[in-house]
Amino acid sequence: MIALFRVPALFIAFLLINIVLYVVCLLRPFHRDNVHIAGQMYSLMAKVVGLKIVIRKDPAVKDNEPYVFIANHQNSFDVITICKAALPGVVTIGKKSLIWIPIFGQIYWLSGNILIDRKNSGKARNTLDIAANKIAKKKTSVWLFPEGTRSYGRGILPFKQGAFRLAKTTNEPIVMVTASNLHKKVKWNRWNNGTLLIDISAPVPLNDDRDVKEWMAHFNKQMKQKFDELNAQVDELEKSR
Repeated sequence: MIALFRVPALFIAFLLINIVLYVVCLLRPFHRDNVHIAGQMYSLMAKVVGLKIVIRKDPAVKDNEPYVFIANHQNSFDVITICKAALPGVVTIGKKSLIWIPIFGQIYWLSGNILIDRKNSGKARNTLDIAANKIAKKKTSVWLFPEGTRSYGRGILPFKQGAFRLAKTTNEPIVMVTASNLHKKVKWNRWNNGTLLIDISAPVPLNDDRDVKEWMAHFNKQMKQKFDELNAQVDELEKSR
């Protein structure tokens, strides 16, 4: 019975939020804070699906400072959960096909996000050059999902090198954003679907102690550890409810 209320409520909320964001993006296309505002607005839908989002940000992470953010990518709910952690002055790198999604795709483009053609390796490399240019000229942060695909309950998948090459090229630190397990977290017929913890870790400069592949492996290990820690903390919270 709850699902009969929740599904249309989510659809209506998504539609209204997209209309507002579309107007905002038309009034100030490619503004540096459009992605931050979109993340905050889409996260309002977390209440509709019964999720409480708690974000813990290390004090060393400053708003409007250039970083390369890396985040775990779990499922389609990411747009209303982990995207809430997008700080002011950040853009994301997403697949080019997103632009064809009605309204949402146009909002994604007008928000100033960078579109990547994964089928064309040459164009994909050029996208990283565009991202590096944004960081250098506009002091914009760039957000990537280094797994490259949704994990759907498989934990933290192996990383791709793009984020770490970008951090090396721009000489900007990596900030790791990790969300606790979201797989099968949302039950449509349950009012309270618990807490999702999101950790924004302290910036880590990529010095010459490791090469790109070694840094990639290092952060993959760190994110797996953080993911396990957050899941254990959520379990404790669930027990005390």
